[in-house]
Amino acid sequence: MNKRVLDIVFRLTVFALLFTGFAQMPIFARYYLADVPGFAWTADYYLNHVLHYGLAAVLLVFLGWRLPLAMRRTWNAGGILLALTWAGVVSTGLVRVMKNQPDAFFSPTFVVLVDWGHLGFVMLLGLVSLGRALAIRMKRLS
Repeated sequence: MNKRVLDIVFRLTVFALLFTGFAQMPIFARYYLADVPGFAWTADYYLNHVLHYGLAAVLLVFLGWRLPLAMRRTWNAGGILLALTWAGVVSTGLVRVMKNQPDAFFSPTFVVLVDWGHLGFVMLLGLVSLGRALAIRMKRLS
């Protein structure tokens, strides 16, 4: 596959992860998106949970494939911030997976911190990615 196709698949994977991640919160049923024809599946927590796990595995393959390539380059501040944000998303996501195992027990306070941390890192990832894209675009225009 060429780089453009992989980039599109990566972006679709990230979008689908965002969609299924927000679908695990009951906002789609609450705001009647699940009532739109073809979107009833968005109210099914278990389906979205399984989809999110599968997409997360695809994302980990992408990130694992890109990491050795990225380590060869020189890093600027934006790249470091983006990498740290991805590390935060992945690490809190892995803790959430461990939390969902039947033999694992974490305190309720820790669970809330990890859940909010995961959501916070995802929001920060969006902001950092948008900032980097705008900076690259402004650099090309000047």
